[in-house]
Order: sequence, then C-alpha cells, then structure tokens
Amino acid sequence: MIIESFSKTIIKSKILDTYVAAVFFAIIIFFVLNSGHFSPFEMISWIMIVTIAFKGISNLMLSMVISLVSLDNTEDKIEFDKSASKLETLVNDLAIQEATVQSSKNKK
Repeated sequence: MIIESFSKTIIKSKILDTYVAAVFFAIIIFFVLNSGHFSPFEMISWIMIVTIAFKGISNLMLSMVISLVSLDNTEDKIEFDKSASKLETLVNDLAIQEATVQSSKNKK
C-alpha cells in the first residue's frame, strides 16, 4: 500500500519521462551534428534503440528507488496517526458525556 502510493507519486511526477525525453533529444542532436557520418536508416534505428534502452534504464532506476527507500518510519507514522485519532475520539466522547451530565445536573 505504501509502496504503491510512493511509486505512483514518482510516476506522476514525470521525472522518468523527462529523463527519457532528454536522452531522445540529445541523441537527435548528436545525429544532426554528425549527419555526414551516418545514413538516415542508421540514425533512425539508433535513435529508436537508444530511446528504448534508456526507457528500460529509467524503469530500473524506479525499481531501485522503490527497493532502496526505507519505509519503516512511514509505517510507524501511520500507526501513530491512527492511535492519535482514536485517542482524540475517546477524549471527544468523554467531553460529550461530561457535558450531558452537567446539563442534566443543571436541569435538576
């Protein structure tokens, strides 16, 4: 659950897509500057191969980030928040009970 939300946040940030796009445009610039040395077929094929390879590398980077991030503190924080909300509800219930007792004493 926590890992899913973390990975969705990483994917929604579009940082990996930006990485792949930067590599794509860098390789296009490389081939434009060196267009005298390569045929158009070589350029297109290498652009596709390099883009696919760097997309795979970005997916590996995402999996490494997910596997290397320690989520122990997050689980403790979530458990603490749950306990705090339960205690807060109990205190609110106690305050309501005291208010009803006080109002019943005032009516007598």
